[in-house]
Amino acid sequence: MHPVLVGGEWRPADAAGEFTAHDPTTGKPLDERYPVSSWSDCEAALTAASDAAEKLDGCSPDAIAAFLESYADRLEGAGEELAEIASRETGLPVRPRLLEVELPRTTGQLRQAAAATRSGEWRQPVHDEPLGLHTGFGPLGPVMVFGPNNFPFAFNAISGGDFAAAIAAGNPVIAKAHPDHPGVSRRMAELAAAAVTDAGLPPATVQMLYGMGPEDGLRMVGDRRLATISFTGSRASGMRLKAAAESAGVLAYLEMSSVNPVFFLPGALAEKGPDLAQELAGSCLLGSGQFCTCPNLCVLVAGAECDAWLSDVARTMSDREPTVLLSSGTLSTLETTVKGLVDAGAAIVTGGAKADRPGYYFQNTLLQVSGADFLESPVALQSEAFGPTTLAVVAADAAEAVAVAREIEGSLTACVYSAADGADDDLCQQLMGVLRRKAGRLLNDKMPTGVAVSPAMNHGGPFPATGHPGFTAVGLPVSMRRFAKLDCYDAVRPHRLPGWLQNE
Repeated sequence: MHPVLVGGEWRPADAAGEFTAHDPTTGKPLDERYPVSSWSDCEAALTAASDAAEKLDGCSPDAIAAFLESYADRLEGAGEELAEIASRETGLPVRPRLLEVELPRTTGQLRQAAAATRSGEWRQPVHDEPLGLHTGFGPLGPVMVFGPNNFPFAFNAISGGDFAAAIAAGNPVIAKAHPDHPGVSRRMAELAAAAVTDAGLPPATVQMLYGMGPEDGLRMVGDRRLATISFTGSRASGMRLKAAAESAGVLAYLEMSSVNPVFFLPGALAEKGPDLAQELAGSCLLGSGQFCTCPNLCVLVAGAECDAWLSDVARTMSDREPTVLLSSGTLSTLETTVKGLVDAGAAIVTGGAKADRPGYYFQNTLLQVSGADFLESPVALQSEAFGPTTLAVVAADAAEAVAVAREIEGSLTACVYSAADGADDDLCQQLMGVLRRKAGRLLNDKMPTGVAVSPAMNHGGPFPATGHPGFTAVGLPVSMRRFAKLDCYDAVRPHRLPGWLQNE
């Protein structure tokens, strides 16, 4: 059984159980065994993280940046190996997805985090010399990161954006590996540990556990030695962790469910309907629909163009071969969610069932419901169907489309497609005014699937998309401030101020 990374050492786990990853294309277990840690491993990691947090206060920004850059270099050097392991565990293709798209995104954000650490601009220092006040953002303390299953590199607890932002802000990280890809997490943790040593950071700056029992997990996130947790995953799991953390005063940053509504207005369908059908199908099926920004909901206004367009979307989706899902849990949850949508009044236009083949596959699925029925059951009809699935809501008229928009829950994104000739301008303006309050990122004539790693990006949104609408999981240096506290020094002698607040 593989060891855990605790206190700067790979050591045998005090295991309460074990698990294996599975090959999603066959459904068969892989050979390697990983531990489910008992509380003693959790306790040791928390103690080591507390010690590391104090020692990191004495480390220079250059040392932290050097770690991030060295780690990025090591990931690139082992890229072929990492992509092969990740592909076995997730079913995602080595090329282009893992090696040529996701890994460069991961190393790029690590290097952006290093640059932000060196510049220090994220601290936003403010000085009032006459009053002797000096204020700015500093490290918060130990962070526990829970990564999702759909990005084994870019959102992994041991390498992704939350990891990079927490470390860049000067905090130690306890990574909770996802059970769907423990092998690639282990290999990256080895590279991270070596980079910690080379940079001269405290050994427990980076730690990793593969798993723990549900009770120990809730106990751990509610331990006051943690400053915050960062979680990406299902709403049910996120809310349990949030309750346990916040009951002890531990901050919880959560990315959970999001339906990412896309409104297709009549003029847009009349101008370029076939192109938009291809765009929607491509976005819904990209990565088997396993993106947090996948358009789970599209809204149209009834009419001849609408009916023909939906038939075109259904034909496009049914003509494409289903691609593999990440896990048996993903497949099972998708089956349950689609059934729930049907029970709430949606009709299946195409797909709607497990594909008849070994492994974890689901048919490409389009469902449809009237605007009136949606307004009768808006909560049930916004259940996130994580997979190659979307629900089309057909409003009777423009007023009903706006009413649908008002019922949409908080989402990461919202989009409106409108005619170039201005035919849709009045309705577009009205919808965007409503949707601005519903989503963290508002798009016009563009699918929401891609998330640029840019300082101007917001990958967040109102509940239930996230646990807090004022923060983003993508976009440095802003994403670092989730893991920072505002420090004020009042009448502290100048030579005793931290270096970044010594006003020259």
